[in-house]
Amino acid sequence: MITRLGTEGFICELCNGFRLLMDCEKGLITFESLKRNSYLLGLNDMMDDEIVCMLSEGDLDGDGALNQMEFCILMVRLSPGLMEGSPQWMMEDLYV
Repeated sequence: MITRLGTEGFICELCNGFRLLMDCEKGLITFESLKRNSYLLGLNDMMDDEIVCMLSEGDLDGDGALNQMEFCILMVRLSPGLMEGSPQWMMEDLYV
């Protein structure tokens, strides 16, 4: 995916995903915003405890919500296929 989108495009897509799920007033993905927007992910039947688990999986600062950085880290961590070829694109970006 990174190869197809390029580094900037990939980061942009992650940020778009974050904005899609976040609470616009708080600028974070909260329990309420994730529950409200879970249908966008095809997760209409998610239980509250599953939503809490998803948030806690990526919540690095312990505030009960995901900021943009935590969301991006979580998405990369949960999708190892996204990082295929990462040494190559990393080296390309360093030398461009």
